[in-house]
Amino acid sequence: MEPHGKRTASVRTKIKELQAPVSIEEGIALVKEAASKKFDEAVEVHMNLGIDRSKSEHIVRGTVVLPHGTGTTLKIACFAPESEHEAAKAAGATIVGGEELVEQILKSEKTDFDIAVATPDMMRHLGKIGKILGMRGLMPNPKNETVTKTPVKTIEELSKGKITFRNDDGGNLHQAVGKASFTDEQLKENVEAYVAAIKKAKPDGIKGTYLRSVTLSSTMGPGVPITA
Repeated sequence: MEPHGKRTASVRTKIKELQAPVSIEEGIALVKEAASKKFDEAVEVHMNLGIDRSKSEHIVRGTVVLPHGTGTTLKIACFAPESEHEAAKAAGATIVGGEELVEQILKSEKTDFDIAVATPDMMRHLGKIGKILGMRGLMPNPKNETVTKTPVKTIEELSKGKITFRNDDGGNLHQAVGKASFTDEQLKENVEAYVAAIKKAKPDGIKGTYLRSVTLSSTMGPGVPITA
């Protein structure tokens, strides 16, 4: 087997020789060729958007369910009344609680979860830990559907591959869309679903090119420009 370093160098050479962005299928093939065989690297999509970052109405955000998930199990926290606790755990939440969970986080300042879901009536209590959650990007928000009257449904969707997205201050989006161990078809369907969601979330009044660049890569591999 060709050593990983040489294989990566070979792929980098192929990428440098590209005259234009390649198809999603070709991009996936190059990314998987460069991916490490020692561990299962994530496959990521990186986008640069033609938005006016000074305008709040140009923020690109939303949610989408990836057909095959990301390959990573999310640690989901659910802040809800006690009547919802058992169902939330059954749906896939790893941490469930009400006011007592808020107090626990306030005291420890520890957040051992990747995303939080809350019912509307719990939001007044979450204000106590708003700074802790906000600094870590964990504050539930109705705009990404993590503040909801149906937390069990949301948890089920998150467990099945629902992701949230929001552009950064540079007008970029970065998202894992699977693992190198996924089949080419699984990755293709996930990439297509993600790109379609970004296009659908295009703000009104955008002038010029919206998707300036779309790049596919593995966690530690080179970026491959693709058409989308």
